[in-house]
Amino acid sequence: MRTKPSDAKLTGLFLDMLAAEQGAGPNTLDAYRRDLTDFSEFLGRVGHSFADAETQNLRDYLADLDARGFKSTSVARRLSAMRHLYRFLLNERIRVEDPAAILSGPKRGRGLPKVLSIADVDRMLRRAKELSEAQDASPSKRLRALRLYCLLEVLYATGLRVSELVALPRSAAKRDARMIVVRGKGNKERLVPLNEASRQAMADYLAATEAAKTEKKKDSLAASKWLFPSFGESGHLTRQHFARDLKELAVASGLQARLVSPHVLRHAFASHLLHNGADLRIVQTLLGHTDISTTQIYTHVVEERLKSLVRDLHPLAEK
Repeated sequence: MRTKPSDAKLTGLFLDMLAAEQGAGPNTLDAYRRDLTDFSEFLGRVGHSFADAETQNLRDYLADLDARGFKSTSVARRLSAMRHLYRFLLNERIRVEDPAAILSGPKRGRGLPKVLSIADVDRMLRRAKELSEAQDASPSKRLRALRLYCLLEVLYATGLRVSELVALPRSAAKRDARMIVVRGKGNKERLVPLNEASRQAMADYLAATEAAKTEKKKDSLAASKWLFPSFGESGHLTRQHFARDLKELAVASGLQARLVSPHVLRHAFASHLLHNGADLRIVQTLLGHTDISTTQIYTHVVEERLKSLVRDLHPLAEK
């Protein structure tokens, strides 16, 4: 009798497929791994595994997630992971039927993204610049302030994903660069334009890192290939570190920390472009969205702009 493969082995095979065939990045793979590990632990408690679970076991797991207080969006994501897993197991002939095929997920409305106003972003940029120019700051504190100002300028100028931003190469800071090549999800590359403010912020930050070189550091951070180097395992600044710095800056700018994150600034980039008349397809390209439906979450901005145009410019509008 053939031994059933373990859940850990099946998860590994599934993640290998996602990476090799669909170009899934590390963050996507980690998310699938966490979701499937939780699912496997539930099945283990009821005496089942991926290889022999039935549809009712999957329904019980979804009910368990609901009982644990998971939001409908999180439950839907777990269900999506299970569906992908069982389609893979079916294709690999590890299963002869798909227990997830007839499951229906929770109904969920698509929420509008949190967006900072242009005035809010301006306040953060001004405060970050003030901190980077503080004369009484120590060299190390000033360098960190320059780094944060650079990160903020580049993020708001480009709308990069935070994982793309922190992993920018040092070569992105060339003084004459008008565009940078970004490697996004699925290892796909796209060109993103830079504005003058972001180019200057990168140039100032890079000049400061060069000036801060010492003989001791010459072969470490100063020689790193990353624009935002770190001594950590990745070799560059982490998403979590940047997010913490950004929240501290938000508070220093008079904003609530909970309202500010790298992803919220990405939303602000897209929404502000659309508000000022940018084409949705252009914004889609800049954000690196494969499907235009992902970008259409921002159409509420366009709708509000159209309403205001009709209200203000239509000859029969009430004055």
